[in-house]
Order: sequence, then C-alpha cells, then structure tokens
Amino acid sequence: MNIPSELKYTKDHEWVKIEGDVATVGITDFAQSELGDIVYVEVETVDETLNIEDVFGTVEAVKTVSDLFLPLSGEIIEFNEGLEDEPEVVNSDPYEGGWMIKIKFSNPEELETLLSDADYKALIGA
Repeated sequence: MNIPSELKYTKDHEWVKIEGDVATVGITDFAQSELGDIVYVEVETVDETLNIEDVFGTVEAVKTVSDLFLPLSGEIIEFNEGLEDEPEVVNSDPYEGGWMIKIKFSNPEELETLLSDADYKALIGA
C-alpha cells in the first residue's frame, strides 16, 4: 500500500498536498483499490466555495459510486480535466496523474484536522 509521508490524509480516504494556500486533492491508493476499476470522475463544483466535509464530486467504479468529501474549506479552483478521458489514471497513479481538484483553502486552522501518514496507516490497518 502506497502512503506517501509528505502528504496529509482524511478519514474519508482523500489525500492532500499543501503548496502555499493551495491544496491538491485526490483519493488514496487504499481507496482506489477498495473501489476497483474507476470509470468516471465527476466534479461540477469548480469555482464554488464549499465547507470542509462538503461533497465536491463523485467517483464511479464498475460496482459502486462514492462521494468525494472536501478536506478543507475553500474555493475549488481547478479540476484535473485529464480524468474526463482517462479516469483509470486514478487507479494506476492516484498521487500524481490521478489528482482530482485544487482548492484555494480559506481556513489554515483546518490543516490540524488532517491525518499524518502514520495516523492514516493506523486508520486503515496498514
């Protein structure tokens, strides 16, 4: 199970990469393996400002559809449009090519709610 130490995580299996006041978000290797073959990623919240834990989109696998939860409050400023044609990249490369959104986050104090890699490993029993 690939759980990069430089990233932060949520209990809902999103990963977060912080660069200044922008957070890049995707789903973890664990989440994509649990979902199976991903066939569609839908994010229709670009340019919207949402609160922490609001649903920002969905990911559809062959057998299920799962909501995607915002790890930090803020404005969704970008969607990885490459996922429209190749959603399976989330399965093969969840931490690089499979990123989903970028958020200009508005409340830096919420960073404290994110899990470290060790905390996330404990959550999933890795």
